[in-house]
Amino acid sequence: MNTESILRALETRYAAKKFDPSRKIPESDWKILESSLVLSPSSYGLEPWKFHVVENAALREKLRTASWNQTQVTDASHYVVLTAKERILREDVEALLQRTSSTRGVPLDALAGYRSIIEGDVLNGPKADFMEAWNQRQVYIAFGFIMLTAAMLGIDTCPMEGIEPAKYDEILGIKGSGYKSVAGLALGYRHAEDKYASAKKVRKSATEVLIHHR
Repeated sequence: MNTESILRALETRYAAKKFDPSRKIPESDWKILESSLVLSPSSYGLEPWKFHVVENAALREKLRTASWNQTQVTDASHYVVLTAKERILREDVEALLQRTSSTRGVPLDALAGYRSIIEGDVLNGPKADFMEAWNQRQVYIAFGFIMLTAAMLGIDTCPMEGIEPAKYDEILGIKGSGYKSVAGLALGYRHAEDKYASAKKVRKSATEVLIHHR
């Protein structure tokens, strides 16, 4: 993909308000989109998230009622609910170090310093006081990754914060699981009648938001 096509993807991306329910994302493209979630970066590599791909039509109808009845939930080809872990536990840190050791062939003892840094910051340090909010911020990294990937594939998205998270938790059966719903993401193809598809982007100029320190 060249620079021109990347810019085109960024410029044509928008929050689709109306999806074409007859168009489905090809399985090959969906696998790439799922990979973009799996490969998303997170602080320390802790990955404090789970992503619920909601395919069941009845569940999506229930989620729609908990989303201010927004049609994107049911009309889009795919719907993903992004959830964040409420707290990072010592066993989460241990699991990360075990994965690192196994994947990279590094002795676990050699990761003692890394363990100390993570525990000193996340478990016993500043982040322990606002852990849930910090984990939600990590989720938004994955949010951006999948939306950009979709745009590059010519797939439309609509990020949805207009939801009732507590009701989502109940509908998905995750209440009390240690994870909470953060937001939803509808993915598919824009409807021909979506008037927002042709609306010009409203953005501040580059000079207003980019500050160069040379």
